Amino acid sequence: MSGHSKWATTKRQKAVVDAKRGALFTKIGNQIAIAARSGTDPNMNPSLAMVLEKARLANMPKANIERAIARVKDKSSADLSEETYEAYGPGGIGIVIEAATDNKNRTVPAVRHALDKNGGRLADPGSVLFQFSRKGVIIISDKGEDALMAALEAGAEDAEEVDDGIEIYTPASDLMKVRQALLDAGMNVTSAELQYVANNLVPVPEDQAEKLEKLLDALDDLDDVTAVHTNAA
Repeated sequence: MSGHSKWATTKRQKAVVDAKRGALFTKIGNQIAIAARSGTDPNMNPSLAMVLEKARLANMPKANIERAIARVKDKSSADLSEETYEAYGPGGIGIVIEAATDNKNRTVPAVRHALDKNGGRLADPGSVLFQFSRKGVIIISDKGEDALMAALEAGAEDAEEVDDGIEIYTPASDLMKVRQALLDAGMNVTSAELQYVANNLVPVPEDQAEKLEKLLDALDDLDDVTAVHTNAA
């Protein structure tokens, strides 16, 4: 693995305040609606199970979750699509932007505006994504050698201590299996999701760090954007 990035979305997220909670639930609700199209039973649909876990960790009300799942019977959910955009940020940093949208004609200009305003630019498809691998990323709040060993025994490809616990990497297809093994081992799982993980991290020039932070925050704040990944060290 290329090593932990301090710029990872899960590490940069600001504390959820009331003003932002509704926007967060809308983002997760769109992800639930998309995942539920492959089946509304999380026991038979790992993608839905994963997003429902994300909703649980965000303290999303049960009623919101049920409404999002019910949208699979509504024509509005058919209009939702998952989109991935590639970009370059200040200092040539690679960025992968995931979105769930019912109107690409709204989403693309919004993403482009956030990039242009903050020293970034959209990139051609494939020009950035090859620098990343799709991985399962799990965070546990436990620390120490015993927790690291438990992670590896659960099937992790790699694991490393970070400020708020241990960050665990798995093959994308093994995310839920490793998560369950960690829970069975008594570990405290605080996050489990698929991410685009950089194959190699790129140092951020000191004079570009503040610009990059503003750009990543601006992308995170867009209603249609569900995740932002970067290869910034």
